[in-house]
Amino acid sequence: MSSLGPKQQVLAGLAQIAQALGHAHRLELLEHLGQGERSVEDLAARASLTVANASRHLQLLRRAALVEGRRDGKRIYYRLAGADVVVRLLSALSQVGERNSAEIARVIAGYFRARDEFEPVSRNELLDRLRSGTVTVLDVRPEDEFAHGHLPGALNIPLSQLQRRLAELPPDQEVVAYCRGPWCVLSFEAVALLRDRGYRARRLEDGFPEWKTAGLPIGGRASA
Repeated sequence: MSSLGPKQQVLAGLAQIAQALGHAHRLELLEHLGQGERSVEDLAARASLTVANASRHLQLLRRAALVEGRRDGKRIYYRLAGADVVVRLLSALSQVGERNSAEIARVIAGYFRARDEFEPVSRNELLDRLRSGTVTVLDVRPEDEFAHGHLPGALNIPLSQLQRRLAELPPDQEVVAYCRGPWCVLSFEAVALLRDRGYRARRLEDGFPEWKTAGLPIGGRASA
C-alpha cells in the first residue's frame, strides 16, 4: 500500500507523464500517432529510429497511458490513448515552449517565420471559406496519412510531389496548406514554394489532429 497521500499520488502520476514526454523522439512519435494508428516498424521508419529503439520509447509512452497498443500477428500497432486529450496536451506544451524558451523562439524566428511571415489561417476562418468555396485546401502529408483522415475537400499533394503537380492547383484561388501540426515543416515549405511560384498561399494555424480534436468536419477513414 502506498505511503503517499492522495495529492502526492496524483503528483507522482503527473510526473510519470511528464517524464514520458521528456524526450524529442517520444514527442515525434506522438506527432505521428496523431495522424492515425501505426505499427512499430512504420513509426521507426518515420522517426528515423531502429525498431528496438522505437519500441522502447513506445513502451514508456504506454506506461504513462499516453498510447495504447494491440497485436496483429507478429506486429504491434499503437494509437494515442484518449487522442483528443493527448493532442491538447501537446498543443499546450508547444505554446508554453514558444512563449518561455529562448531556444525555441530563436528557431521559430530563424526558420519558421523566415518561411511564413504572414498570419496563419485560423480553423474558423478556413471552415467559413470552405463553406463558401473560396479556398483550395492542400494537404501536404504522405498519401497514407491523408487516407487515415483529412480536412473536407482537401487536395492531397505530398510536399515531395508539389513542384511537379502545381498545375493541379487553381491559379486564381488562395491555397491554404496544412500537415501534421503547428510546427510540422511540410506546410511551411509548401507555402514558401507556392509563393515563390506566384500563388497566393497561407498555412493553417495547426494541423489535422487539432482540427479533428476541435470537432470540425473531416473526410476519410477518421470520419468513421
